[in-house]
Amino acid sequence: MTTAPRELNDAELLRYSRHILLDEIGIEGQQKLAASTALIIGAGGLGAPATLYLAAAGVGRLVIVDHDTVELSNLQRQIVHDASRLGVPKAESARDTLAAINPLIEVIPVVARADDALLAQWVPQADVVLDCSDNFPTRHAVNRACVTARAPLVSGAAVRFDGQLTTFDSRDNATPCYHCLFPDEGDASDGPCATFGVFAPLTGIIGCAQAAEALKVLIGLGETLVGRLQLLDGKTLRWKELRYKKDPRCPVCGEQHGA
Repeated sequence: MTTAPRELNDAELLRYSRHILLDEIGIEGQQKLAASTALIIGAGGLGAPATLYLAAAGVGRLVIVDHDTVELSNLQRQIVHDASRLGVPKAESARDTLAAINPLIEVIPVVARADDALLAQWVPQADVVLDCSDNFPTRHAVNRACVTARAPLVSGAAVRFDGQLTTFDSRDNATPCYHCLFPDEGDASDGPCATFGVFAPLTGIIGCAQAAEALKVLIGLGETLVGRLQLLDGKTLRWKELRYKKDPRCPVCGEQHGA
């Protein structure tokens, strides 16, 4: 969790000066970012732009979880990797890129699947979790871990030309979780890009928006997307918003489970 704020050195004051000039962030907000840990699940289409902006913005510790390696087909959209990294674990490739962008932060690559045991280890250490995975089982596993640890979760998805974005915050018992919105029973599902394809810039739009939500959570800035699902049609670039509520009978966060 967040460590005590520290003084920013001269290099940091200059690097983050455009943030510091914003009254809503200022030095105090930038210090919060420097003292924070973000856990990113997936270093693919969504995780690539999200990690780039979290690193550039000065989040002090990024933990990147991905078991996969860089393939040629990834380079159409996974902009944290390049052609020299083919066959390299994505988490390590991302670390090398982010270290070159901002050597003032710590990047921890975790080359492993985001299973229950791994999530139980890392989620409690995070001030915010970004779910940048591409499959339903992982999203539900991440959600369960975040509810248990009471960790804020920024969830994104992109497939074909359709994107979605929302935020869950289990620090507030009255708010919904991912399972409230997308139950794991029945036919509700999506599929990976390898099956259905994806419009390259769509992953950038959603991933960058996830980074923005995460920064807002860490700073305590503005209004997050808790209870609001943003849907983007990549062919028209029109956004729709749907509101959703907590399911009191949710098997993950409902009243019968002590939430």
